[in-house]
Amino acid sequence: MIAKLAKTCTLRISPEKLNFILSDKLASGGVSMWCELEQENIFSEFQMEGVSAENNAIYLELTSENLSRALKTAQNARALKIKLTNKQFPCLTVSVELQLSSSSSSRIVTHDIPIKVIPRRLWKDLQEPSVPNSDVSIYLPALKTMKSVVEKMKNISNQLVIEANLNGELNLKIETELVCVTTHFKDLGNPLLPSESVSQSRHPEDMAEVHIDIRKLLQFLAGQQVTPTKAVCNIVSNRTVHFDLLLEDVSLQYFIPALS
Repeated sequence: MIAKLAKTCTLRISPEKLNFILSDKLASGGVSMWCELEQENIFSEFQMEGVSAENNAIYLELTSENLSRALKTAQNARALKIKLTNKQFPCLTVSVELQLSSSSSSRIVTHDIPIKVIPRRLWKDLQEPSVPNSDVSIYLPALKTMKSVVEKMKNISNQLVIEANLNGELNLKIETELVCVTTHFKDLGNPLLPSESVSQSRHPEDMAEVHIDIRKLLQFLAGQQVTPTKAVCNIVSNRTVHFDLLLEDVSLQYFIPALS
């Protein structure tokens, strides 16, 4: 999933959590991502030592596809070990123990993934993004349906308007000089907003909208391999759209900025 969302990303390792981070404030027009996994849900044994007791974390930059490819070889593995190594250059070494089908013996396959260790002075740019107060928060329709709709719209326009209200209605719109196409989703439901005052002052029928780059939305939708247990879209009018997904043991936040 991460490899589809970000070519390179930051892996943050801390005693309790692993985070995959994309903070492309400028490089990719401001798309950012924060993906979180609890290490105890994945590893039977986990040892890490950060920079210091108060900064107990390690930040690495890596090519997502390299890690994805290495882990794919471990699908039927007896054991998998990931460690930080130095082989003339820093690496994330993935050791996969594979059972040989013909015998009880096994073989070890090793992948050395080149990484960059990110110095502490740059950590401040890689913190969990703060979620702005949204004007409308709404549950998303089936992501597969949404993806097929957006794929068709992309053939007509590069820009898309995503709008929603507190009545459980979500619209995807494209407008060109020649054509206007809107797809309506109804009865999606709205999660309760933390600041209830926002929704009380807002008429349930009023739409909050944001104009975004359709390719960025499509990239997000194409990255979804698993049906999420929770999928919420938060719209800050004319500023940003924030997707908040829960997938089994993984939480994913993805931000797409409005087009200026």
